[in-house]
Amino acid sequence: MTAGPTRSGEMSQASIMSDTHPKHVDPANQAGRRVYDTLSASSIGLEFGISVIIGLLAGWWLDGHFGTGPWLTILFLCCGFAAGVRGVLRAVQRADRAAEREKESHRG
Repeated sequence: MTAGPTRSGEMSQASIMSDTHPKHVDPANQAGRRVYDTLSASSIGLEFGISVIIGLLAGWWLDGHFGTGPWLTILFLCCGFAAGVRGVLRAVQRADRAAEREKESHRG
């Protein structure tokens, strides 16, 4: 009986191809990425508004259910606002990373 090939992990396909892989990026891929980034950035306002509305409606429903007056509405409205701000900040970070990638692709 012959033993099959052993895999020591030293010569993986990635290590072989890393030196020979071209640094060229497909223009169609870049265009698709730009469209995705633009659509992602254009949804910032919608995401913020939906977060605030969901917080408002959840607090309003809970106030009606528990009879706590406007307190849960105010609390959940603030939580919705905070979630909306968090979404905006994440979108800004994504846009910054996309701009950095674009800058790198023009240099290289």
